[in-house]
Amino acid sequence: MSDSVEISADAAESGKVLPFRTRRATDRPKVRDVLGDVLRDERISQGRTLADVAEDASVSLPYLSEIERGRKEVSSDLLESVCDALEIDVATVFERTADRLRANGFASRGPQLLAA
Repeated sequence: MSDSVEISADAAESGKVLPFRTRRATDRPKVRDVLGDVLRDERISQGRTLADVAEDASVSLPYLSEIERGRKEVSSDLLESVCDALEIDVATVFERTADRLRANGFASRGPQLLAA
């Protein structure tokens, strides 16, 4: 990751401005990656196989695997089927996804100050 700082030459020379690292959009995980992690973690915590959940959700095993790895966007209908197979509310999956995004500091908009 590179530092992204914009300061004027005068301010930099005076030593009054301390540059800080900013996150760029490319540094952020994709929501589909985090959502896939949440689904995988739930499946594993239940001790279930990918094949078992795929069958219960009426989705192909390779496609469910792609969703869990964040390679495919999941439709709301398919997400509901997977959540039904896992016996978990869609809202709970969204909450866990949002919590993970917030915990990593990626859910807010605007400037962020990071301590060294």
